[in-house]
Amino acid sequence: MSETKPVKKLGLTTKIFIALVAGLIVGIIFNVAIPAGYVRDTIFVNGIFHVIGTGFIRLMKMLVVPLVFSSLICGASSIGDTKSLGKVGGKTIIFYLVTTALAVTVAITVATIIRPGIGLDMSSIEKSDVTTAESTSVVDTLLNIIPENPIASLANGTMLQVILFALIIGILLAKMGERAELLSNFFNQCNNLMMEMTNLVMSFAPVGVFCMLAKTFSNLGFDAFLPLIKYMASVVTGLGVQLLVVYMLLLFVFTRLNPFKFLKKFFPVMAFAFSTSTSNATIPMNIDTLEEKMGVSRKISSFTIPLGATINMDGTSIMQGVAVVFAAQAYGMELGIKGYLTVIATATLASVGTAGIPSVGLVTLSMVFAAVGLPVEAIALIMGIDRILDMMRTAVNITGDAVCTAIVAHQNKDLDREVFNAVQEDKHA
Repeated sequence: MSETKPVKKLGLTTKIFIALVAGLIVGIIFNVAIPAGYVRDTIFVNGIFHVIGTGFIRLMKMLVVPLVFSSLICGASSIGDTKSLGKVGGKTIIFYLVTTALAVTVAITVATIIRPGIGLDMSSIEKSDVTTAESTSVVDTLLNIIPENPIASLANGTMLQVILFALIIGILLAKMGERAELLSNFFNQCNNLMMEMTNLVMSFAPVGVFCMLAKTFSNLGFDAFLPLIKYMASVVTGLGVQLLVVYMLLLFVFTRLNPFKFLKKFFPVMAFAFSTSTSNATIPMNIDTLEEKMGVSRKISSFTIPLGATINMDGTSIMQGVAVVFAAQAYGMELGIKGYLTVIATATLASVGTAGIPSVGLVTLSMVFAAVGLPVEAIALIMGIDRILDMMRTAVNITGDAVCTAIVAHQNKDLDREVFNAVQEDKHA
């Protein structure tokens, strides 16, 4: 009598990927095959899809501040002495700033070659309201990192201030040792609680992802892409160069890890980032994947990943670089070398402190436009199709965080190559 094999349950990543594909298909069907009306628009697109999709994103946002706060305290305190923490922090921040500057350079180069704004029919572009961000000087940017009231920073979700406050607590807990054992245990338990809460919220991810994708493509369809196809091609090309060339070269040069194996193991996190368009939502999955599949010590990743979700926005910087060239060409403006250097500097600084939430890059883009004298209203040209690009650049953002973490862990001797090279079951897959 032959034994019947138990049916293997679908893992979370598989369910998310199925939901992603199903959402794309259903959204396009709604856009192309189902006529506009009360049932399609009110009940489904702006009703069921909107409520469930937005509700899931709000659940993820609910986790962000307590998760980042507790994770960074535990990460900083577990690294131990301040000298080691300073080395890890310094390398991480330098890496993030350098890759962001490289990302903007890649974007400007690609857009200059493809020339997306040449011959654009301005009358075919749908105008939208634009949210403007105030330009902030370097001095103010640095001062704004220091919280005047850390409780208010936690309440308002001012991430750079939350990060600094958490790092100070973590460093002092490490320095105090046994004298602060009770408090250290408290924050460790808070961190464990937030991880459990994240797992609970993530169990609803497939439904949330399906609804978000279905709503997005119900509204976009195919026609919205046609006037701006060259702009999209420029952004996608820039993202591809950053992901497959810049990141993978850095990974191989600094760690000698196999880039193809890295991408294969990290793909589920990229797929989730693509579907949610929020770097913050991927923090727990990113940390878990780096530890379980890549052999990266959690004491490194729990420090670098939340930090990267806040200050490392290479994908967003690529969009901003392409958008500046696109708008300048559309309006017939010559930027010149000085203008491009200003864009690189401004976009790099603008990425520091950018919240890891959907479409925030469009708000900070206004700072970049203002810096080179472009009309801020030009952002309305790309708002209609930004959602799909936002999904792609979020996947690039979080991959940059992971590559940086792997490099820092390798240099700190906190990377287990046996785990990286092992073929293993994926709890997320």
